[in-house]
Amino acid sequence: VQLQASGGGLVQAGGSLRLSCAASGSTLSSYAVGWFRQVRGKEREFVGGITWSGGSTNYGDTVKGRFTISRDHAKNTVWLQMNSLKPEDTAVYYCAARWGAVLPGPEEDEYGYWGQGTQVTVSS
Repeated sequence: VQLQASGGGLVQAGGSLRLSCAASGSTLSSYAVGWFRQVRGKEREFVGGITWSGGSTNYGDTVKGRFTISRDHAKNTVWLQMNSLKPEDTAVYYCAARWGAVLPGPEEDEYGYWGQGTQVTVSS
């Protein structure tokens, strides 16, 4: 499966953005999907994930309560809704997929497919 992350951009602190992770080449419905972000020079950080069914999600502590992950099988897409954005949310955001009925977590090695990343910049 090929993943394409999009929706990044420049937003003021306190604003919102919605990122999309669209799949091609295969249906995404059999995959759990995680979102990660990375600031240049730093390790990649787990943002959150959603099960293949969409029934369960989990989030990193830094985004909990502000970010929401959802999915639509018919559109073969997973979204990351980001609210109350802070300058420290500035990063390149990636989506990744792992096959199976699991709640995805921060272990990057467990993901077999990665999108190319989309830049999110939050100004103060």
